[in-house]
Parts: sequence; C-alpha cells; structure tokens
Amino acid sequence: MEPTRRAVPFNELSRSDIGRVGGKNASLGEMTNRLGAAGIRVPPGFATTAEAYEEFLAGHGLRHAVEEQIGRLHGGAPLDEVGAAIRSSFLAQPLPQPLRDAILTAYERLAEESGREAPEVAVRSSATAEDLPEASFAGQQETYLNVRGPEALLEACRRCYASLFTDRAIDYRERMGFDHLAVALSVGVQLMVRSDLAGAGVAFTLDPESGFPEVIVVSAAWGLGETVVSGQVDPDEYTVFKPGMKDPSLGRRGPRLHLRGSGQLRRRQTARGRSGGDARERRRTNGGVTMPGRFESRGPKGGRGRDDRSRTPHPPLTASEPWRHGPVGPGGGRSAPPDSPVGCCAP
Repeated sequence: MEPTRRAVPFNELSRSDIGRVGGKNASLGEMTNRLGAAGIRVPPGFATTAEAYEEFLAGHGLRHAVEEQIGRLHGGAPLDEVGAAIRSSFLAQPLPQPLRDAILTAYERLAEESGREAPEVAVRSSATAEDLPEASFAGQQETYLNVRGPEALLEACRRCYASLFTDRAIDYRERMGFDHLAVALSVGVQLMVRSDLAGAGVAFTLDPESGFPEVIVVSAAWGLGETVVSGQVDPDEYTVFKPGMKDPSLGRRGPRLHLRGSGQLRRRQTARGRSGGDARERRRTNGGVTMPGRFESRGPKGGRGRDDRSRTPHPPLTASEPWRHGPVGPGGGRSAPPDSPVGCCAP
C-alpha cells in the first residue's frame, strides 16, 4: 500500500487527478505539463490532496459535526446558523501535524526553486466536485492572495477547508443533490504573478454569453486580475475571431518606398515577411486556441509582470449548449469571505 501523499507538486498532476486534487488543481497540473511548448508559463506550486482533507475530518470529529449540523438543516434550522457552526468547528481545530509538515516542506521547496525566502503565494480552494460538466462550484470557496510565511500559509489553508461550507456552497450542494461529505477539498498553493508593472485578466475560449465557439473573449485591466473577476473595474475587452488567427497569406515582396530626409522618395528591396501585427497579442490569443482541446470551454486567467506571462485555469462554462441554442448554463459567483488576516479574497 502506497503511503499517503498530502502535498503534490503541480508538475506531477494531470486532468485525471480531479478526484484527488479537484478540478482547478488538476487543470493547473495539466497546463504545467502540457502547454509549455505553446509558450504558456504556469506559476509553480503544489496541491494538498483529498486524502489530507479526509484525514483532517477524521482526526477531530469534524465529520460527526458536519453530519449533525446538516441534520439540523434538514430539520428546519436556518442555513446561516448551520454554515456558521460548521465553519467555526473547522477553524477551532489545528491542521494535523503530518499535513502541516507536508505543506511547509512543499512551501520550502517552492522557496528554493524561486530563489526567494518566504515567497508570496496564492492559496486557492479546489473542490473535488468542481468543474464538472453537469455542475459548477466556481467561486463558492475562498482564495487568498499575497500570503507570505509559514504560519500565514497554514492559516489560509485551514480557512480554505472551512470555506467548503459557506452558506452558498451548502445551499448549492443541497439543490444539486450532492452529499456534503462526499465532496473533498484540495488546497492549491501557487507563486503569485507579478502584475504590478502590467496587467491581468481572463480569456474565455468561447463567447461566455452566447456560447459561440469561434471567438476568444479577453477581459483585462492593470494589476491583478482580482479586480476583473470580482467586478471592481470595467475592464478592456477584446474579441478575437479564431479563424482569423491562422497564418496570413504572405504576398510577393517587391521594392518598398520611403521618404529620405531631403524629402525625396527612396526605393529599397523588402525581405519576405509580415508587414505588421502584434506578435505578443498573437501569442496570447494563440494560447487560447491551444487550450480548449485539453480544457473544454473555459477561461484561463492570465497575468503579465515585466517580461513574463502566466496563466491559471478558470472554471469551465458549465453545461454549455451549442451556440445556436442560446446562452450557456449556470456558473458560480462569489461567496462572502470570512474575516482573515492572511490576505484578500478572490473568486
């Protein structure tokens, strides 16, 4: 029997690991391993496993506490009381020592690889039932940004576990018929992208309103993409027609005319090549064409800081029908974040 692995690097994960690390972290693993050849750089990181979450539940009687509170909900107790009671139970218990050790060891390894002492990380929730074709749990659990240092990281991980029982998440699972204890939570820990010198945003690989599959819709703003996905800003939006991204037909190059300083025209031979185009934007949107084959219909979140561009996966557009049949199906939103000293919250 293989020993329990409580933290696994992204480069050891793939889309086949959804049951182990949730949809978001499985996609991060797939992107890390498969899309480097397309020039898409994913910030490194690691994910805690569903086994680690189950160990947390079993070690402190939390499973019984959840069952008891859900029983109260079915008996007519208010949802907000039930949710608050479950979250308080989670936050009152420390993480098991083996899980603490695994998280801190993986964080130290991330610090060594990045060459930074106690690097800033994003701590993201990834439920094992999210990003499914028939249901979307997007935005129902918490993400904490700019988390720095061992203790802040452990606290953020514990709060992510508690956020599996936000009022909105409980209500959604009740309506969709999911067993609350059959859904586990993985925590993704990922180096922050430097977007303070540039911008970030979301690229949908189909039209998110109509489901039309032949376009890429990019929403972007200066700084971190949190302002875009949370609706704090009115972002720039670009719509790219995928068939138009094919390599242009290059004409036969002849002489080029240009003005000399004297005001006279000068004729110069031109090498064969493109006459214009923004290579950087072309590479960005080409990534959007590459990704759907592996990630269905989703919007990767991207950021650029200095000369680097990085992407993380956005949940898929759940139950999207062919575009001619109308808009796509339901998605997630934001749940109210618990008060936290370790960072800000993002969907």
